[in-house]
Amino acid sequence: MPETTKTPARAMRLGVAGPVGTGKSSLIALLCRALSDRLRMAVITNDIYTDEDARLLKSAGVLDPERIRAVETGACPHTAIRDDVTANLLAVEDVEADFDPLDLVVIESGGDNLTATFSPALVDAQLFVLDVAGGGDVVRKGGPGIARADLLIVNKTDLGPHVDVDVERMVREGSAAREGRPVIGLSRADEASIDELVAWVLGMLDTHRRGDHTPVDPGPMAPHSHADGEQHVHADGTTHSHTPDHGSAAAGSGA
Repeated sequence: MPETTKTPARAMRLGVAGPVGTGKSSLIALLCRALSDRLRMAVITNDIYTDEDARLLKSAGVLDPERIRAVETGACPHTAIRDDVTANLLAVEDVEADFDPLDLVVIESGGDNLTATFSPALVDAQLFVLDVAGGGDVVRKGGPGIARADLLIVNKTDLGPHVDVDVERMVREGSAAREGRPVIGLSRADEASIDELVAWVLGMLDTHRRGDHTPVDPGPMAPHSHADGEQHVHADGTTHSHTPDHGSAAAGSGA
């Protein structure tokens, strides 16, 4: 009797988040170019009041334009990828129904801050994108996406010498902040880094298809440091203030 394999009933959904200008749309275009001949793909973009990112990807010719759909969130992007994911779920389900079967649906968050992460009710895996032009110290500022997304991308590494950023140090500090979770330093001019990203996506897809990957919620609070230099972890996500003498934390509104 042939061995049966467990296959998911739907495509893997991959979330791409990160601050404004870090290169999320360009990264998705890169993935589409690299994988569309091997995988059946679709893309969902999120913007507040426009479909600019969707139009950019359509004009780049990376996929059939009908496979690229836009969600206009009407509010901060994190609301539609984390707080109420209904609009995105409907968009994903529509494109899956129109192009069934699909292997991979990439969902791009609108540019948001370092706390923005996807709900595991929306995506199966997520990557967080920083870029060297944002400053080499940004990885040390922490946040749930930096610390606990499935993959951290340090993007535009070729710009390092032009913005006075030590790229190797930035990647190294990102790895330390993530306690062994994967980090890729990426540049469109570096084929080896593109191959590394493609291999990670294909590996995650294989894991998803085997049913061996459980979506994890990275948020809301990641380990972080204050002026006292100590690391603080809040399992319950509560906020607190620190007394000047580093005494016991009192409940309050300070971060």
